[in-house]
Amino acid sequence: MKSVTAISSSIPCLNKAFRTLFTLSTTTNPPAFRNLHTSPIRYRPITVTFSLILPGQSHSLNHSFVSSRKKPNFAVSKCLSSISSSAHTVDWNDAVSCSEIGEEALEQEEDEDDDASATAVKPYIPVRAFFFSTSVDLRSLVEQNKQNFVPPSSRMTNYVVLRFGDTKKAPSALGANLSGSDCCYMVVFQYGSIVLFNVSDHEVDGYLKIVERHASGLLPEMRKDEYEVREKPTLSTWMQGGLDYIMLQYMNVDGIRTIGSVLGQSIALDYYVRQVDGMVAEFTDINRGMEKTGTFTMERKKLFQLVGKANSNLADVILKLGLFERSDIAWKDAKYAQIWEYLRDEFELTQRFQSLDFKLKFVEHNIRFLQEILQNRKSDFLEWLIIILIGAEILISVYDIAHKSSIAL
Repeated sequence: MKSVTAISSSIPCLNKAFRTLFTLSTTTNPPAFRNLHTSPIRYRPITVTFSLILPGQSHSLNHSFVSSRKKPNFAVSKCLSSISSSAHTVDWNDAVSCSEIGEEALEQEEDEDDDASATAVKPYIPVRAFFFSTSVDLRSLVEQNKQNFVPPSSRMTNYVVLRFGDTKKAPSALGANLSGSDCCYMVVFQYGSIVLFNVSDHEVDGYLKIVERHASGLLPEMRKDEYEVREKPTLSTWMQGGLDYIMLQYMNVDGIRTIGSVLGQSIALDYYVRQVDGMVAEFTDINRGMEKTGTFTMERKKLFQLVGKANSNLADVILKLGLFERSDIAWKDAKYAQIWEYLRDEFELTQRFQSLDFKLKFVEHNIRFLQEILQNRKSDFLEWLIIILIGAEILISVYDIAHKSSIAL
């Protein structure tokens, strides 16, 4: 046990002398093992804070000590001040092990690292996709919103990009961030999808009304989907996927076009899948009725309407949505091709189209089957009509012969 006594010099502001006693408890290694420390020595500052309370005044002093060696039995004492007017002595007790202080320091460092990483990731950019009509007049939409129109950077003509808010802080191709700014974007597709970027909930209806004036074929129920884009300038890679979000180093107009194209196709495809599901359910009910009664009562006109609906849905998915057309921006830049491919896999566009195609084949098979039944019914009707006419002709001929015979007699 070593005792170190430090007698402080007189402090003018206190006008009193005091004595501070530090007691450090240590265990000395045996001489034979003093020089066996071959591992690197790590210096960690240990800060001990104690308070001196004098009559009428209170002062807080901080002292830092550096441990030069790792000693398991090294102890740092906490200070409990007990100062009287006659004897100005500070007593030290309640030993605290160095490992406890080390753990606290490590926890503090981890918290600081977490805070630093959290500040590196900027707030997320909300992305909302809507589908409430089957067609939008893009030309008239651009004419009435020329000040918000963003010139296209590719040959794609089935969509337009409109920018609203503070255009001075709008992201550019150089890598400015969209999150945290007042600028928002709206991507409108000719087949009826709308994708909003960085738009708050209470502003969504206002932007949808801008497009509603130029839309046709409004749907009774609007489809909606949500997604997130996060910006992290310190990201080691260009992009990183997550659960219902994608993280990028920065967001610009090309990224908005790429992400908007996939989300617009996804929300529109969801509508067409539900349309085909309705037809599948209808044919399922017909087949169950045929299973019980052995016949069905569908009119020929209704069947033709289902045929037209199935064919138009398939044509819209392939032609209007351009589901198998690669984005021009993805062709030009590999970074956006990576985003395009990742989002297509994330939203399972290929798998969903295959499922849609399989259901349409089921509908087509049922339509062909029912058409054959209706054709057979028509053939049977014509056959019976011919039989009746032949029978009527025979009766007329027999009557004519009998009438002539009676006249001759």
